[in-house]
Amino acid sequence: MIYISEEIKNLIKAEGEKAYPNECCGVIYGNYDDCKKAVSIEPIINASEDGEQYHRFLITPENMLKAELKAREQKLDIIGFYHSHPDHPAAPSEYDKEHALPFYSYVIVSVIKGRAEDFTSWELSDDRENFNSEEIENEK
Repeated sequence: MIYISEEIKNLIKAEGEKAYPNECCGVIYGNYDDCKKAVSIEPIINASEDGEQYHRFLITPENMLKAELKAREQKLDIIGFYHSHPDHPAAPSEYDKEHALPFYSYVIVSVIKGRAEDFTSWELSDDRENFNSEEIENEK
């Protein structure tokens, strides 16, 4: 389970709409206590090749390092990542599965014709075989 406030959900949806027809992406900062609780997000420029951004996102190692340093500085953890699926369901693709790591939350917002719609979260199983739907609750 992950706790995400309406404010953070709206920020992620706005990023998806802004990036449309391409995918947006970013980091979710938060805390691990007895559960994951989102505190803030950081949009990251989609570094996928031109012509691929409509269905792929890439966070570079340099941007990941910056995010890890920022999390440490703020005494937070990176609890997950978000991205959008332009004109597709808010469910992970095979590409998403191949590039994901267990334990993190993967939030996906479906953006249909420029408007954010479905909002889901997923966790990759430890054996990396399946994405499992993760329940999203409002801020704890």
